[in-house]
Amino acid sequence: MTKQLIPVLIGMLCFNYSNAQNQTQSDTLSNPTSLNEVIVNANKFPEKYKRIAQSVDVIKTKEQLNFLANTSDVLTNSGKLFVQKSQQGGGSPVIRGFEASRILLMVDGVRLNNAIYRAGHLQNIITIDNMVLDRVEVLYGPSSTLYGSDALGGVVNMYTKNPVLSSNGKTKFTGSATLRYTSAIDENRGNFSLNVGGKQWASLTSVTYGSFGDMVQGNNRRDEYPNFGKQDFIVQRVGNTDVATVNPDPNKQSPSAYKQIDVTQKFLFAPSAKIQHVLNMQFSNTNDIPRYDRLTEKSTTNVPVFAEWYYGPQIRNLVAYHFTAKEQNGFFQDLKFTASYQDVEESRIQRRFQSANKDYRWERVNVFGFNFDAKHYSGKNELHIGVESYTNFVRSTAERLNIVSGAKSRITTRYADGPTTMSTHALYAQHTYKIIDQWTFNDGLRFNLVKMDARFVDTALTKFPFTRATQSNKAITGNLGLVYASPKNLRLAFLLSSGFRSPNVDDLSKVFDSRTGIVVVPNTNVKPEYTYNAEVNLNKYGKKLTYGAAIFYTLFDNALVLDKFQFNGQDSILFSGVKSGVFAMQNKAKANVYGFSVNAAYTILKGTSVDGVVTYTKGTYTDQNSKTVPLDHIPPVYGRFALKHQASSWNAEFFVLFNGWKRIADYNPNGEDNQQYATPDGMPSWTTLNIRLGTNLGKNLAAQMLLENLSDKNYRYFASGISAPGRNISLTLRATF
Repeated sequence: MTKQLIPVLIGMLCFNYSNAQNQTQSDTLSNPTSLNEVIVNANKFPEKYKRIAQSVDVIKTKEQLNFLANTSDVLTNSGKLFVQKSQQGGGSPVIRGFEASRILLMVDGVRLNNAIYRAGHLQNIITIDNMVLDRVEVLYGPSSTLYGSDALGGVVNMYTKNPVLSSNGKTKFTGSATLRYTSAIDENRGNFSLNVGGKQWASLTSVTYGSFGDMVQGNNRRDEYPNFGKQDFIVQRVGNTDVATVNPDPNKQSPSAYKQIDVTQKFLFAPSAKIQHVLNMQFSNTNDIPRYDRLTEKSTTNVPVFAEWYYGPQIRNLVAYHFTAKEQNGFFQDLKFTASYQDVEESRIQRRFQSANKDYRWERVNVFGFNFDAKHYSGKNELHIGVESYTNFVRSTAERLNIVSGAKSRITTRYADGPTTMSTHALYAQHTYKIIDQWTFNDGLRFNLVKMDARFVDTALTKFPFTRATQSNKAITGNLGLVYASPKNLRLAFLLSSGFRSPNVDDLSKVFDSRTGIVVVPNTNVKPEYTYNAEVNLNKYGKKLTYGAAIFYTLFDNALVLDKFQFNGQDSILFSGVKSGVFAMQNKAKANVYGFSVNAAYTILKGTSVDGVVTYTKGTYTDQNSKTVPLDHIPPVYGRFALKHQASSWNAEFFVLFNGWKRIADYNPNGEDNQQYATPDGMPSWTTLNIRLGTNLGKNLAAQMLLENLSDKNYRYFASGISAPGRNISLTLRATF
């Protein structure tokens, strides 16, 4: 009964404008009219964007941040990033053709990327609760000078809300309660947030619980692909037998449902206006998440490949201490220090159709890290120095359970089964020279040291010709930038930058089936990857017209690609009962990635505007046969256009999301492009029509209605194994106190 009442109540409220009051304030980060209004944290300290050469996007409005299903949807709906999905409970962002372990995810200044982040597709971003996000900054292009390994393509910096002190010195209690319902995924989600603010102390508590049902895809298909995406069977266990039964609704992608809980607790102590101490605790936990793409696969005899394939509960624990000091009297006027501990658990459970053997593989990663940054101001010069260190401890275990007899047996672990550690250490410096008010020069340098030690204790099953794999990699990266900022709010920047990624535990010691018939084995000879980037970007801000553009070229050197390999002299082995071709990650490629993005916003009249963004990327590499091959992870052209109206008491938006064709000839044949989940011609282009309406329903009550995919289009994002939702209504109600 509760599930039915929530959408009805919210729907009634969404159209009650009679008592509406001012709801939405202008966001100068999203709709700036002056260069001086745009403040970003791309260089770890707040800085005017007109002084930074790198391209940066900021997502800050609550409609974009807090009123969507998860953080991956926040990035998707911005139209500024491409996001791949293998299952509903996931989302793998792509920045300029780089994905997964080749981009860096950060939350509150702490690296999320750990030693087992893979080069394929990642679902980890959903462990960041979007309902407690304050803003997201996307840094485009290599960012290793300040952020280290993995920032080959860019950085997604996520910042959660901080506790708020009382403005009058008296203890003040404020907070909010949010309810969401979404029809196409049967989302029932709620958040409660409480801020207790005193004169020097403050506390923020946020709890979010979400239940997501099986996702229903669109029914409006292209004539040439009338059955694309349909799920025509469901595997059920009847007695001791697996049975593939007919799915009564082929548009319902079953199983894809999951649940998630997120808790954030922050304590702030500010002994003065210039000193802050923050204790930051975050907890995220899902239940089992079905790996939908694998569960749709059929064998050559037209029977399901898997009866079960799901990720076990994904748990992320974070405890961090942040110290911030500004306007100090010493040589360094601004200081930042962060010490963090993360405990991450994930697992993979799979059982083939008509098999009694259920395989469990568990991973647990403990990460200890600290960052120290200091900034010195002297006339026209700013010097930022920093030191960073992260150490990962990885434990990988595995077990096979016979679900009929209850017998347990050994199977290969996903990673090295012995003590495995990976540590990264770095020193870096970033310099800014404000030549004159219009011209700024940026330069930076970073020294990186990455060490790894993976031990293989039990090699009886794998028959590895080694028992230990160690690496010690050094890298130097840097950047040079020149920025021109005119008095007429035009910013033009030229940038040269480099990035690197040291092979991690996933690259060095993994054994897994990439897809049926292909097994990936360790290659202890892998070396770091590097990117070298050149770009020009500009922004023009005005009262009516704002526009921007970036054009870039990235040389991807020593790139790791998945290619044929020999294991103990054999090009195929028996893995999980299937004869599989042997593949391994190898430094075989020198790739070229280039592209552009353009954006513009125009105010038609007061409160009414149009805006749009389009991104194009192309990537190829030369293989060992001197043949030019498409690089994997390269999305098709994509973007967003919107017509918005902002009134004193309500707002509305009509927007279009679109993707171009990804032809099968542009797919990488051996990588992570997932041809098996596309049509024979590739992934078709698509466009969705969407409407958002929002209003205040009194002083402390706000509501939003989002109508998505109005034409019920059936579509799928490139490289994804699950289709996007069909026609959908999303209702959100937020009460504040």
